[in-house]
Amino acid sequence: MKKIIRKIVSTLMAATLAAAFLTACGGGNSATGTGKETGDKKVLKVAMECSYAPYNWTQPTDAGGAVPISGSSDFAYGYDVMMAKKIADELGYGLEIVKLDWDSLVPAVQSGKVDCVIAGQSITAERMQSVDFTDPYYYATIVTLVKAGGKYENAKSVADFAGATATSQLNTIWYDNCLPQIPSADIQPAQESAPAMLVSLSSGRCDLVVTDKPTGQAALVAYPDFKLLDFTGTEGEFKVSDEDVNIGISLKKGNTELKDAINGILAKMSKDDFNKMMEEAISVQPLSK
Repeated sequence: MKKIIRKIVSTLMAATLAAAFLTACGGGNSATGTGKETGDKKVLKVAMECSYAPYNWTQPTDAGGAVPISGSSDFAYGYDVMMAKKIADELGYGLEIVKLDWDSLVPAVQSGKVDCVIAGQSITAERMQSVDFTDPYYYATIVTLVKAGGKYENAKSVADFAGATATSQLNTIWYDNCLPQIPSADIQPAQESAPAMLVSLSSGRCDLVVTDKPTGQAALVAYPDFKLLDFTGTEGEFKVSDEDVNIGISLKKGNTELKDAINGILAKMSKDDFNKMMEEAISVQPLSK
């Protein structure tokens, strides 16, 4: 009888240890395929450049509510981080910010390295061939930055930039769609990042850069010698579609559960809410160039 009891106890202990082992090694994917689990809390992994103010930037401390950058001692903040925090909070998830180069963002979503990209991406037909997008989380307009006191500071239309030396950021509608609309433009090679684009104008390597309004407004803080020209709503504006200027959150194709969850959160917000959040981001952005 004692042998039977010892055998039963031994079997129960083995089962308990096995369960504990599986629990310790568990985690990974959630039921919806959104995020990973750390303990009992899922984590939403969000990629961005962390160098594209006011959408996102890098700073040395968590001042203002900045979030640690994965694998770094630095922190990320800006409009995109504010939005990522709101989404993660609403979903009841933790948040992990992954810093990547602009050209690495879409591949990171496709491979599943991150759950989504919140990085000021326009919802273009070309991108939608590779990833899915949520509804817009910001509505941008196209503007031009020139040097104050320069040849083009009084331009009233795109046509007035005729012959200008121009550039913008790589793989953006600004470079691919807008610059070719300038008559006889001397289009320079695309810049790898928004900061590089602004340095090109500041250093005199080009006469103008084309970007969206939040980026342009933020640039005026760091570069007070810039002038922002906005032809939106006039006959002389850049011709772009609504899809080109609507900014969305990209996800892996087929991840409908996360897409629907985020869209549900965005549906509770208005354009005024987006604009107020962007104004806050611009007001606290770093002044460094």
